[in-house]
Amino acid sequence: MLSMKKKIIMMAAAAALMVSCGGGGGNRGGLPNFGDNEFPVRTIEGQTAAMQTTYPAAVKGVQDVEIRPKTSGFLTQICVKEGQTVGAGQLLFVIDNATQQAAVRQAQAAVNTAQAQLNTSKLTYESNKDLFEKNIIGQFEMSATENTYATAQAALAQAEAGLATAKEALSFCYVKSPAAGVVGTIPFKVGALVSASSPQPLTTVANISSMEVYFSLPEAVVLGMTKEAGNLNAAIQRLPDVKLQLKDGSIYNHPGKVTKASGVIDAATGTVQFIARFENPDRLLQSGASASVVIPHEAENAVIIPQSVVMQVQDKKFVYLVGQDNKVTYTEITVDPQDDGNNFIVTGGLQVGDRYVTNGITKLTDGQEIVPISEAQYEKKISDAIKLGENQSSAKGFINMMSGKK
Repeated sequence: MLSMKKKIIMMAAAAALMVSCGGGGGNRGGLPNFGDNEFPVRTIEGQTAAMQTTYPAAVKGVQDVEIRPKTSGFLTQICVKEGQTVGAGQLLFVIDNATQQAAVRQAQAAVNTAQAQLNTSKLTYESNKDLFEKNIIGQFEMSATENTYATAQAALAQAEAGLATAKEALSFCYVKSPAAGVVGTIPFKVGALVSASSPQPLTTVANISSMEVYFSLPEAVVLGMTKEAGNLNAAIQRLPDVKLQLKDGSIYNHPGKVTKASGVIDAATGTVQFIARFENPDRLLQSGASASVVIPHEAENAVIIPQSVVMQVQDKKFVYLVGQDNKVTYTEITVDPQDDGNNFIVTGGLQVGDRYVTNGITKLTDGQEIVPISEAQYEKKISDAIKLGENQSSAKGFINMMSGKK
């Protein structure tokens, strides 16, 4: 009985040895070792890629109005708070107006006096007119009465103008919002002396129902757009909807539309300023914020490769390029900063028709000669190696079982 058990164990060991030697290669650490320097290689074919370009931008309200006083005086009331939503014509600040109120009362008194004088002159004029028609008074008296009446009318008009001026000066002490929007920073406190010449405005009212986003495109890009479309306005109309990347990296959930451009090249930066408009129903965007405008576009005949075939060293990226002599070259590439997490769009270092290694790149060295195979062949070898490993594991388990090991 013991002899039979030994024979079975010897047979199992022989089977395991035969399995382990099968395929002419073997397995190191469970990984395929083809033993013939074979690596999967892919040839680059041009594809249509959805790309996007990002430009730094500044966000502003459609209407950002600096609120400045038209008169000098001490602030007596601040009627709003920072961040408050206000309507057009709403009272924001009150400036000390005792002097202006006194001027209005004085002007009103002058109007009353002029009105009384006009009433008297009118009665005299109408009375003398009757006397003149009855030939009781002469032409001289009649003309003098007419002149006095006209003078009284002019005096009243002058007094009313003075009253209007006084009232306008008083109205300057009540600073109102010229537009609907959100109140910005208020740098002054009650009691502060303000004037029209103050370097700081009382505040800013920003209409943020929709926002204007300012960004700049390089002169060369604008020139290419203009040539293709025929003119700058046509180029703007052909631009797709743009996206807005916020400071936290998220994409604003409302698309924008480029509406206008300055049409003048900034000599200092060599760029042209563009403006895109974004609706802001949730009031998420704030005037003065910084962001990035993302412009999508399609690239024809683009080079797209999986990120898995790329080796990254610090901020540089490399692939193994396969030459005509089947020797690999450690080649640096540049890629578009925007990617989908799986592939890179290559902007430099590779071109259509080039060949590159898609797997096993950690085993390669620069200048090494390889045997290129297809990715399908490589996958088959991987599958065969896995089956080989499973057979080896089964044989070892059988030996352990028969020898009484766990």
